[in-house]
Amino acid sequence: MQPPYLTSGSLIGITCPAGFVSHERVEGAVTILELWGFRVRLGATVGSEYHYFSGTDAQRLADLQSMMDDPEVAAILMGRGGYGMSRIIDGLSLDAFSRHPKWICGFSDITVLHSHLQAQLGAHTLHSPMCGAFRGSTAAQPHILSLRAQLLGQPVSYEIDPSPFNRAGEVTAPLTGGNVAILAHLTGSVSEVDTDGRILFIEDVGEHLYNIDRLLLNLKRAGKLQRLAALLVGSFTELQDTARSFGQTVEEIIADKVAEYDYPVCFGFHCGHQEVNYALRLGAVHTLSVTGTGSRLTLHS
Repeated sequence: MQPPYLTSGSLIGITCPAGFVSHERVEGAVTILELWGFRVRLGATVGSEYHYFSGTDAQRLADLQSMMDDPEVAAILMGRGGYGMSRIIDGLSLDAFSRHPKWICGFSDITVLHSHLQAQLGAHTLHSPMCGAFRGSTAAQPHILSLRAQLLGQPVSYEIDPSPFNRAGEVTAPLTGGNVAILAHLTGSVSEVDTDGRILFIEDVGEHLYNIDRLLLNLKRAGKLQRLAALLVGSFTELQDTARSFGQTVEEIIADKVAEYDYPVCFGFHCGHQEVNYALRLGAVHTLSVTGTGSRLTLHS
């Protein structure tokens, strides 16, 4: 299920289904989206707060549900991630969304919603920058413009630098994935990611190295790494080690978990919890070509 592409004057809603987001944090996104020719509607959860969250579970669910149900809303940009989607996902109705699908834009904790929509509807969604990434200094940056290109249905292809941890090959398959901690968290639920025959994208932030190892083992034991078409590794930032070192880099940890398989593996894609965070269309078919001199990921629109 692919939502319609946006055109000039299309309406983009901004809601905050997880952590607290101030009005100031979304101002840059509003300015840039309007400069792109879109209209913007702010949800009730922008600037709202309840402890860690941008409102109570009921308030966040109602705000997201309202935007997902509104046929005029063509895309929904999330204010931020953090934590909170898992607390409301089972209360979300997809009836209206299935009749009028729209682009869901965000990453991190929003992986819950991406995976849920793929599992339940086979929907295409956008793993993308959120409101805090939109600033005057980033407005013309390629990673911000990549979201615009995805929303408008323009051709998208990314070049990736070579890595000594890569495994060469070329595949054409649907792309899925997101934040590793969330993907492991969803295992066994109705939102569980289907990785069979797919290019799996992974990224994470702020984890201890041993926990990255544990999360990947969780996915492997759940059968999520065995039958991939390919593995695409994004950014793993702000990682921590223990007083007694774990003894492997994150690249070594990941490479070890898939060493027994023969599908292509590509490290170093600029997507995740970092300044340069390119938009990916989850659910859509891509071609990933991995060579010794570099890699390319191309969307089939």
